[in-house]
Amino acid sequence: MLLVKSLHIVFMVTWFAGLFYLPRLFVYHAMARDEISLERFKLMERKLFWGIATPGGLLTLATGLWLWFAWFPGAGGWLHAKAALVALLVGYHVWCGKLMLDFRRDRNRHGHVWYRWFNEFPVLVLVGAVFLVVYKPF
Repeated sequence: MLLVKSLHIVFMVTWFAGLFYLPRLFVYHAMARDEISLERFKLMERKLFWGIATPGGLLTLATGLWLWFAWFPGAGGWLHAKAALVALLVGYHVWCGKLMLDFRRDRNRHGHVWYRWFNEFPVLVLVGAVFLVVYKPF
């Protein structure tokens, strides 16, 4: 089980790396004006979302469910709270995918300041999840 737990942490770091960097790309994309930069950001966003963040997220979920049902079947409320945070993060991931598609179709409706604030959400989820796993309240 320690192997699965280790993989879960590695995949989680990969997922968060994507979710931290993708909205940062959105900030720069929203500020870009020349065609070369706009196309470069579209390519970078697509590769980051589909090549790093999405596989990292799916593997995080898979190993997390494995751990939940194999190692923590009777875990208390802390695990349910963490699962709620993960559900919020999945929603954020999907929202990032929608924003990426909006940029791809040249339909961005937000400014760079909005994306700077949008970029802070996964930080809050990460802090909450780490504290839940380490302290196991409830």
